[in-house]
Amino acid sequence: MAGHPLDRPYEGGFLGGVHHFAVRVYFEDTDVGGVVYHANYLRFMERARSDMLACVGIDQRAAHEAGEGVYAVTHVDLRFVRPARLGDALVIESRVLRSRGASCAIHQRVRRDGEEIAVADVTVAFLSPDGRPRRQPKPWVGIFDDLARASNHQEESSPA
Repeated sequence: MAGHPLDRPYEGGFLGGVHHFAVRVYFEDTDVGGVVYHANYLRFMERARSDMLACVGIDQRAAHEAGEGVYAVTHVDLRFVRPARLGDALVIESRVLRSRGASCAIHQRVRRDGEEIAVADVTVAFLSPDGRPRRQPKPWVGIFDDLARASNHQEESSPA
């Protein structure tokens, strides 16, 4: 049956200003000991960031095809807290910290049943087709500013 909800890819969503994206750990994500291979956390986080953009109406593919530019990761500070294992259900939480002319800072956490597994601060830059930093589209900056305000407000109002 075409168009059935089960035929569409999973999409995450927002709780306040924080985007949530769930993944399950499959065999291909692990090493021989059944522990998630360290580089796969970056893959999980990349999927979550891409989904976050799609959820707010940012079409990366259209921007790329129109020659406007693309995002590239310029910095990652990643801390592993505890291992995730084969079969675990993980949630990647993404929160926009700030947006500047050509860049955006995003804080991401990987959690299992509320327990922190890994934490990262990621900076992405918007690049022109020739690979040079370029100002992000103005509407996108507005979206990021709104998300940063919402997530900062949510963090301030969360119980300690």
